Amino acid sequence: QVQLIESGGGLVQAGGSLRLSCAASGVTFSIYGMGWFRQAPGKAREFVAAISMRSLTTHYADSVKGRFTISRDNAKNTVYLLMNSLKPEDTAVYYCAADRYNTPRTVSTVDAWGQGTLVTVSS
Repeated sequence: QVQLIESGGGLVQAGGSLRLSCAASGVTFSIYGMGWFRQAPGKAREFVAAISMRSLTTHYADSVKGRFTISRDNAKNTVYLLMNSLKPEDTAVYYCAADRYNTPRTVSTVDAWGQGTLVTVSS
């Protein structure tokens, strides 16, 4: 059973940057596609970004394209989300997600979730 632990959330001013990390354990990390989702208060959890098992492909939600970058280091069992030019509407709890053999782009296909890390962007 894959275990995911996120870190790196916090409070930042609009226009600032944050880097989220997600460390995986308990499995062979390289056979999992990894992704990030977020959930704002009162809203459904939504897709943010995803990366394939060997980093060959990445996917982004239109709302973050050009501002966020997902990457992974299979030697460290870690996936990252670099968030630049943050906006107040990016405020949410960000969840790391793992999908065995596939790239997670929908909530229903995710095999495991992290506990979430809060990102707050002030205006």
